[in-house]
Amino acid sequence: MIQEILTYQKLVNGIDELMNKSPFKKNYIIEQVGIPGPTFYRKLKSQSFTPEEMLSIAKILSPEEYFMMELKAEIEEARLDYKEGRVYKHADILLELKNKRKKA
Repeated sequence: MIQEILTYQKLVNGIDELMNKSPFKKNYIIEQVGIPGPTFYRKLKSQSFTPEEMLSIAKILSPEEYFMMELKAEIEEARLDYKEGRVYKHADILLELKNKRKKA
């Protein structure tokens, strides 16, 4: 647990440099994260972003990494669904779609 905390502190301490190296302007990041500008700069200076705010910033700075993380989670969820029998037959789905189309 201590290692994770130290890693998090390192990330918080280096977030300004990561933003400066990114292709995104800080105003865009501020807008996307939804923090008022003065609050954002205060938190940046005092290195006091919450974990949720850090995650929002990271999603903007590393969209490919975030996409891969989400994709892996969805694949794992699909594997679990299949393992536990939460699946549908292709023919059943087609029949349901045809029925919906007829009702519309």
